[in-house]
Amino acid sequence: MRTRHILPCLFGALAMAFSAFAQHTPTNGLTTGSGPYVPGVTYQADNPNYLNRAPFYFEGRVDWNLLKITTPSTPWEYTQRGIHYQDDLQDTTDAIADYQTAISMNSLTNNTCQLITTAAQVALNPNLNPPPCMFTPRLRLAYLMLDTSPDTAIGLYQQVLQIDALRLGVNEFIGEAYENKAAAAADQTSKNSFLQSAIAAYNAELALSPVTPTYTSLTGDTANNAHVHWSLEEIYLELGDTANQLLQLQAYLAATQWHSDTFPWRIQLAKARMAKLQSHRRAPGEVQ
Repeated sequence: MRTRHILPCLFGALAMAFSAFAQHTPTNGLTTGSGPYVPGVTYQADNPNYLNRAPFYFEGRVDWNLLKITTPSTPWEYTQRGIHYQDDLQDTTDAIADYQTAISMNSLTNNTCQLITTAAQVALNPNLNPPPCMFTPRLRLAYLMLDTSPDTAIGLYQQVLQIDALRLGVNEFIGEAYENKAAAAADQTSKNSFLQSAIAAYNAELALSPVTPTYTSLTGDTANNAHVHWSLEEIYLELGDTANQLLQLQAYLAATQWHSDTFPWRIQLAKARMAKLQSHRRAPGEVQ
């Protein structure tokens, strides 16, 4: 009995799927109306399952082998192959090349992408042209360039902040890039200047996740973002700024009180450093 009801439904569904499938024949990326959608050959607009292109690219990872793309033709496809090279094959050279190609095809410089800052921009034009600027290839390329070319990384991270000024973690990476520049500086003046830029970037990261009375009442935390506080403490230690170093140690220990740290040995080191600093402090008016 059930089979008699299921089979007509099944054949009907197959007929509908075939009908939708047959309405899209790609010719040089265009639909002619009498053939199938071919992944990697036609564009998303020709996919019978997605009749209208989403205004934003999907910025996550898709298994490259499932996409069945022979040769990338869009910035999104180059990004996906770059992720495949980087994550699956550990091939950073080809990953960098694909990310660079993706960005060249999705750039404010040549008007192949645009910044979306209001919902009205999408409401007025659901199929945005040019499409929105992507942050994934920029984030991934910047990370790969962080040690070898910190200036390039900083520029890419700044582009990401143009796309999404509130994206967490970006300012932290900019701070790390400036620390790399400081480590390679030829003179102390340049080194100190880069360290000050790193401090500004780390503080910008902290500003995006403020600790408010409401936050503290809900979580019990009086500080957050332990890694940023640790980075700031390291810089102030290098600069010999003991007052700010102590403040960052206190914030770091407050942030790790309930959440520990990816590197738990830092907690004991922070306690030892703070104890040492406090032991060297003098009371106001005391002769040193």
